[in-house]
Amino acid sequence: MVEVKNHDFKNLYWITLKDGNVRLATKNATPGKRVYTERLVSEDGVEYRTFDPFKSKLGAAIFNKMQHFPFEENVKILYLGAASGTTISHVSDIIGDKGLIYSVEFSARSLRDLVAVAETRKNILPIHADARFPEEYTMIVPQVDIVYEDVAQPTQAEILETNIKTFLKDGGYFFLAVKSRSIDVTKEPQVIFKEVVEKLKSYGLDVLETVDLEPYEKDHIMIIGKK
Repeated sequence: MVEVKNHDFKNLYWITLKDGNVRLATKNATPGKRVYTERLVSEDGVEYRTFDPFKSKLGAAIFNKMQHFPFEENVKILYLGAASGTTISHVSDIIGDKGLIYSVEFSARSLRDLVAVAETRKNILPIHADARFPEEYTMIVPQVDIVYEDVAQPTQAEILETNIKTFLKDGGYFFLAVKSRSIDVTKEPQVIFKEVVEKLKSYGLDVLETVDLEPYEKDHIMIIGKK
């Protein structure tokens, strides 16, 4: 017997397993199917997927008390750096069939894995493109409610700003997973994080919060803000 409780954020759940461990989870939109190494847990005829903070920066931010969570049913999301779809699969669970995730990935190998996930999840649209050049996908992506970026590039902030200008609705949210070592290995991470926040503010963006992702991700923060 397991215990399921609603998280403060909609369509997220805390599951207490038989051994007493508490896991974050989403309802599985494709029952019986795993996307990575997550655990499938059934209770009262509903299947849940555990949301591993060591494999998802969004999951890590939630565990570390992130305050803003605009991922709701029906929203449209531009996700930059989609990789093989680990985090995207949980967002897919959360937003439901009427939402849509425009999932940009440059690596052909990762994209193949993402396409396999998208085959059974119709709210994921894989896009093979370089996030540095949003003109490559302007014919595909409309105005969105959220821009989420997890791209390990020295120009992370500039990539975000370019995509926000092109695609994010006024009042829309942005998420930027900052990996300090991808920007400058010679500087202290806290110095880099401060510089990135100031750069985003210089673009006229409203930074709402920053969340340290330790111990799940070393030298990473999540920046959440609004246009």
